[in-house]
Amino acid sequence: MRRLHLKRLTPALLLAALFACGAAQAQLTETEQRIVAAVKQRTPQALELLERSVRINSGTLNADGVREVGRIFRAELDDLGFTTRWVDMPAEMKRGGHLVASHDGGQGKRIMLMGHMDTVFEKDSAVALWERRGDRVRGQGVNDMKGGDVIIIEALRALQSVGALDKARVELIFTGDEERTGTPREIGRADLVAMAKRNDYALSFEGSTRHGGMDMASISRRSSGGWSLTVHGKPGHSAGVFSPNGGYGAIYEGSRILNAFREQLIEPSLTFNVGVVVAGTNTAYSDDTASGTAFGKTNVIARDFQARGDLRYLTPEQGERVKRRMQEIVAASLPGATATIAFRDGYPPMPPTDAGARLMEIYSRTSQDAGLGPIGTLDPALRGAGDVQFAAPYTVGIDGLGAAGNGAHTDDEDLEIASIERGAIRAALFIYRLTRP
Repeated sequence: MRRLHLKRLTPALLLAALFACGAAQAQLTETEQRIVAAVKQRTPQALELLERSVRINSGTLNADGVREVGRIFRAELDDLGFTTRWVDMPAEMKRGGHLVASHDGGQGKRIMLMGHMDTVFEKDSAVALWERRGDRVRGQGVNDMKGGDVIIIEALRALQSVGALDKARVELIFTGDEERTGTPREIGRADLVAMAKRNDYALSFEGSTRHGGMDMASISRRSSGGWSLTVHGKPGHSAGVFSPNGGYGAIYEGSRILNAFREQLIEPSLTFNVGVVVAGTNTAYSDDTASGTAFGKTNVIARDFQARGDLRYLTPEQGERVKRRMQEIVAASLPGATATIAFRDGYPPMPPTDAGARLMEIYSRTSQDAGLGPIGTLDPALRGAGDVQFAAPYTVGIDGLGAAGNGAHTDDEDLEIASIERGAIRAALFIYRLTRP
C-alpha cells in the first residue's frame, strides 16, 4: 500500500486525510489516553486558575485589570516553555494590550490559539466577581471568556506532560479588548493578523454553545458593523405639512427609510437593527456616550432626525449588495427632505468554507472518540462577532471551543464547572491530532 506523507499535504488536504483516518479508527491511542488522564488529574487546579483570573476585574477599559490577568496567564505559559511577550497599545487607544506566546517544535502544521482577557464588566460593575453555586459558578467573564483561556492552558499542559508538545508549532494570542475593540483596528489587531498569516489553523475558545440537544461550534460568523442615518427636513408650521411648500419633514422621511429597510432588505443571515433614534426641531447625539437629546413642538414640522444601528452579514458580497440597496432607499427622499447614510465597518464576516467544514468534522470526530459526543455546526445567526473573524481571511478557523455557560454579557453570567475538563480534553486531543508531524 502506498504510504501517505501527511507533512506534504496542504492544510485542507490534511484535514481530509485526518478525517478519513479518524473515521476508520474511532478510538483513542495510548498517547491520547494519557493526554485525557493528564487533563483529568488537574481538574481541581484548573478551577483554581479560573477563580484567580475571574477574581480580577478586567473590563475592557480597566487596563490595569487586563494586565494583571495577563500576568497570571503569562506565568502559566512561561512554565510550559513558551516564549511570551506583552504587546502594549498606544496610550491614546486606552487599552491594556495583548499577551502573545509561541512554541516552535519545528515539525507539523502550525496552530494558532485565540482567547481574550477582557470582559464586558467594567470596574464599577456590581456583579459579584466569583460565586460558587454547586456544580456551577457565577461571575464576571467566567464563560466569556476566562473559562476558554483556562481550557487552552490546561490543554497545552496536558500535551506537555506526555511529551506531545515537544515538536509542535503552536502560537497563542489573548487579546485585551475583544469586547470593545480599540481603534484604529489596524493597530489593535496587527499582531493577530500577522499570526494568522503564518499559521495553518486558528482555534478560538469563545464559550461553547448547546443547541437542539447537541454541543455546537462555529466555522462561520457574521460581520459586526454599524450605520448612521441623518435626515434634514424643512422646518415650518405644522399646518403646512404634506404640502408642496412644507414637505413631509425629517421624522416622516426617517420613518419611511427605516420601514423600507424592514420591508425590502430582510434575507437569510442579514440583520440591520435600529438601536436609537433622536428626532425633532433640534437634536444632538454623541457616539462616545451613546446618548442624545431632542427638542421639538407638535406644531412645528421636524427639521432633524438621526438614527444609529448595526449591520451584520455573512459574506463580503452580501454586505456590499445590501449597502448599495440601503443607499438607494435613502436617496429616494420624500418632498422637502434630504437624507444621507454612512457605514462603519467593525468585525469582518467569516463565510463558511469547505476547509472549515472539514475542520469541524475532525473536531467532532475527536470529541466522539473521547466519548464526549458529536459536535454540530452552529447557525451563524445564533452567534455574535469575535476575534477569529480577523484571522479567517488568512487561515482555516473554528470558534466556540471554550467553556459552557449561560447569560454571557449579563449580571447572571455563569459557567458549568465540568465544561472546563470537557473542553480541555477536546482541545488537547484536537491540537494533538492537527500538529502530529
